[in-house]
Amino acid sequence: MRAVGEEIDLVVLTLRKCANSYFLRVCYTPRMSLSGVNPPSVDVSLWKFAGPRFWPTWLGLGLIRTLSWLPYRVQMMLGRLFGSIAYVFAARERHVATLNIKMCMPEIDVQQRGRLVRAHFASLGRSLFETALVWWASDARLKRLVRVEGMEHLRAALERGRGAILLSAHFTTLEMGARALCLEGPTAIMYQMPKNQLIAELSLRRRAAHAVRAISSDSVRELLHGLKANLPVWYAPDQRDFGKSAAVVPFFGIPAATNIATSRIARISGAPVLPYFPERLRHGSGYRMRILPRLEGFPSDDPVADAARFHALIEVQVRHCPEQYLWSYKRFKLPGPNGDPYRR
Repeated sequence: MRAVGEEIDLVVLTLRKCANSYFLRVCYTPRMSLSGVNPPSVDVSLWKFAGPRFWPTWLGLGLIRTLSWLPYRVQMMLGRLFGSIAYVFAARERHVATLNIKMCMPEIDVQQRGRLVRAHFASLGRSLFETALVWWASDARLKRLVRVEGMEHLRAALERGRGAILLSAHFTTLEMGARALCLEGPTAIMYQMPKNQLIAELSLRRRAAHAVRAISSDSVRELLHGLKANLPVWYAPDQRDFGKSAAVVPFFGIPAATNIATSRIARISGAPVLPYFPERLRHGSGYRMRILPRLEGFPSDDPVADAARFHALIEVQVRHCPEQYLWSYKRFKLPGPNGDPYRR
């Protein structure tokens, strides 16, 4: 779940350079704080962020906060517009998305690839407005938009008394997927802090308002504490990882540096692992969140095989709603001088 923190820069950078892609940096990298239970950091005054370097961020946040009162379908239309603007100006992210799609879906032609890249940026734009809804919309408003399927699988898992790991992936609906679980009951969420300090502080406050626990992606101990408390923990470990818990695991048949710690966490905690995938429905009709049955025989004796098994599930979901996957992220970058396929 490593992507809810580095992807909110669309409005700010749209205002700075008409869309270097604010949302590409703050909306998708959920990292959690090191404190485990995350009360709002009331000891940090927002006056700390009154300086001029934060003004573009305040302006962008004020804009999406104001627009979040609009009808949902209007917000999705505006999100598509924002995404179209970002497509024009965010050359780096456009290049990364195009190359990722070319590597993962070589069967589609150039025209199809171009349409998918544009649709992906529209999805990114919509996710910006979704982040505003996740932060500020009431439970009642979101419940009218969200349908969670498979709650019976989660309830059965929690009856074991060891919590449950809801294994998700980095789609542009990431933030909405996490908030949807909180609508159903007490939930712990793992995330990464955004680099922008103001966004980091506000995201921590807003997540603390909805989730029982917000857990740093670095804090395995707090994750285990959450599972011991019999909480479902939302966890998306599918992003690039070069740490000691990493291995190279094929994703769409391409070597990808991958966090394989899920197997160890499941073994230590005894928690069942359930795949969880959010989907934005067409025509502004809301969201479908699917909790799949627990993975039988997970973990195995081979963490790499376990990660490959989850990658295969992600691939199925990507093909189902390809524009909603986070194509603009450098998923296939590897260590070493020749490990960056995105270098131009």
